[in-house]
Amino acid sequence: MVSLNPVQIFQAGAEEDKGETARMSAFVGAIAIGDLIKTTLGPKGMDKVMVPTGPHATGIQVTNDGATILKSIGVDNPAAKVLVDISLVQDDEVGDGTTSVTVLACELLKEAERLVNAKIHPQTIIAGWRLATDAARAALTTVARDNSGDPQKFNEVSCVHFLAKVVGNPICRCVYV
Repeated sequence: MVSLNPVQIFQAGAEEDKGETARMSAFVGAIAIGDLIKTTLGPKGMDKVMVPTGPHATGIQVTNDGATILKSIGVDNPAAKVLVDISLVQDDEVGDGTTSVTVLACELLKEAERLVNAKIHPQTIIAGWRLATDAARAALTTVARDNSGDPQKFNEVSCVHFLAKVVGNPICRCVYV
């Protein structure tokens, strides 16, 4: 005989958000992540002091690296987790730009929140983002230059990336020797 008793799949005390409450909760969590690390962006970006807690906590860490910061915080908001995952994928695939990609995604979510509050359907917002992505890709393709035939220009462009890193100056000095 089959029992029709409900099966508990959530932990005791788990809460459920639905509809507009869930959507707004997602926006708030994701925007908090973006606000946390956007102050580390750019040449005048500030460092964050991270003080570990818990039984195995060791040492204070000072960093302005978005990936390091996001790896070290605990996140339970689903939308915030997506932002953290975006940052980690950027770090794994490219090795740089983790803060930029997270701040960009956060700003897109802020705009999406404004549009949803103005009663624009989420699918309409997504369709607009797809059009904007296509337009941006076309514009970048138009202005892109191939510097592989000019070693001096190629080295100059390469150093812009490395100068942002701790190892940047020694690498760039080696390139120009």
